[in-house]
Amino acid sequence: MTNADPRFSANPVLIVGSMAFDDLDLPSGRARDVVGGSATYAAIAASLYTAARVVGVVGHDFPDDTIALLESRGVDVSGIERASGKTFRWAGRYAANLASRETLDTQLNVFADFRPKLPEHFRDSKIVLLGNIHPSLQLEVLAQMRGPELVVADTMNFWISGERKTLLEVLAKVDALVVNDEELRQLAEDHNLKRCARAVLKMGPRRLVVKRGDAGAMLFDADGVFFAPAYPLENEMDPTGAGDSFAGAVLGNLARAQRFDHAAFRQALLAGATVASFCVEGVGTTELAKVTAQSLALRVRELMQLLDVNQL
Repeated sequence: MTNADPRFSANPVLIVGSMAFDDLDLPSGRARDVVGGSATYAAIAASLYTAARVVGVVGHDFPDDTIALLESRGVDVSGIERASGKTFRWAGRYAANLASRETLDTQLNVFADFRPKLPEHFRDSKIVLLGNIHPSLQLEVLAQMRGPELVVADTMNFWISGERKTLLEVLAKVDALVVNDEELRQLAEDHNLKRCARAVLKMGPRRLVVKRGDAGAMLFDADGVFFAPAYPLENEMDPTGAGDSFAGAVLGNLARAQRFDHAAFRQALLAGATVASFCVEGVGTTELAKVTAQSLALRVRELMQLLDVNQL
């Protein structure tokens, strides 16, 4: 799928995050050297709706084919640095029901020295996704920006526990935070999702998006709470990257709409849930990269039917 539609160039999404190899132990078998990373998944997902720009680092072993795939989808890859050394690698084992996973190995490699450097034309990006990287690096990205209109951050348990002070600095500067329910509870130091959301919104973000896997996603903001169901699947293969695909699709959809209000976020959550479902159906980015405008539109309609209260 290529983005010839002129609307795709109107609001490119800037994505800063990891590009990696994943070694996966899945219920369906082992998969080695799977191309992944938060920026990779998010960029492919965002490109279904708009142009994207990526800032990241890869080693000499990262495949040129993946860079070419991103370019073919309207992704500006001029912010991807190819460093001397090996690409970041993560290894994990999933439970039989895919609901949990265990990290077996993490090799930072060139990612250990990653310092995001934004090309000059990236600095005027209006929409920014700060992927799951060290909070200090997220702040470095923001320091290089010139007047972004929407900044969305992701984070994880490791940063919440080990870099809380710096993470709170990030939260004070972003418009929205995307986390899963476990991370939300850890950040807010409470078990009730609604109280947790209220606490996090007081930390700075105007909106909070909570990913809940096959239980869907929730949006909390001043207008209340919105629930987006997960698309029901028959065959789930690999949830790696589903959350990043979700975030990329949410921002891509918002960029295409050129609106960031509550209604636009509601629509974007449905888009994110739909795109994430494609990701889970294959190993790595294989199925995500095959999504067409037609298959995406059909699945969005099917998902929206789950919310049609007129059927009651």
